[in-house]
Amino acid sequence: MLSKNMAKSPIADLRRDYALHSLQEAEVAKDPFDQFTTWWEQATRADIDEVNAMTLSTLNGYTPESRIVLLKGYDKNGFVFFTNYESAKGQQLKANPACSLLFFWKELERQIRIIGTATPIDATASDAYFHSRPIGSQLGAWASPQSQVVENKAWLEEQYAALEKKYQGESLIPRPPHWGGYCVNPSRIEFWQGRPSRMHDRISYTKEQAGNWKIERLAP
Repeated sequence: MLSKNMAKSPIADLRRDYALHSLQEAEVAKDPFDQFTTWWEQATRADIDEVNAMTLSTLNGYTPESRIVLLKGYDKNGFVFFTNYESAKGQQLKANPACSLLFFWKELERQIRIIGTATPIDATASDAYFHSRPIGSQLGAWASPQSQVVENKAWLEEQYAALEKKYQGESLIPRPPHWGGYCVNPSRIEFWQGRPSRMHDRISYTKEQAGNWKIERLAP
């Protein structure tokens, strides 16, 4: 509940109106992946910093947890990101693959919400992406027991230094078996366009049993 003092704080006064674009049912693509591509291309042309940053939300039992991950590819099967399978998010997705992704592109006054299930991608695809990463990032994937409590930063740096020495001069660093990609296959995708007076445009795509997508407008 917002107290009287909180209501008078500078934070409560932070707001802006949105008026850059609109989103109409007659204008959107019939397939949400095609609509995503349209918005993605517009976002990349808008020179948005880290345009591929997205919030991944998972469930730890009944407790939701969120963090930023990076989109590394997408197609009609879903949206791909990479992580440590033994990390908190990896363990949560193993127990419950239901998750959501959220893009927020403030420069375009847009959000995209993706709700679906995450499954590990095949090892060959994970290998290919892992070996495209900078050497330092490859070593970091081995050095860091992600999400686990560690003694101190010096311990992490020692692990990294030992791996750097181990693989010095090697032409190929193997991918850790506990590291790879996930593909989030969506059951629902919502496109949100900011509008004046908080009368935002929200177009939702819901996947039906036949594989078709049902398009609906949602109240803001």
